[in-house]
Amino acid sequence: MTEPEPNPEKPVEQWTTGEEPMTGPQASYLGTLAQEAGEEPPSENLTKAEASRRIDELQQRTGRG
Repeated sequence: MTEPEPNPEKPVEQWTTGEEPMTGPQASYLGTLAQEAGEEPPSENLTKAEASRRIDELQQRTGRG
């Protein structure tokens, strides 16, 4: 039996929900990452796509990525 292929990640630009407001979990995680990076928490007016990009950036800076 072969392992199923993992679902490829879509680029953020192709998300159909990317322009919706970020989710509660995204906002919470961004706050945690910003605090660990010594930054102010991001604006609460981010879209899901913007929040995802910011999470990726902060994960790299904090070593969580």
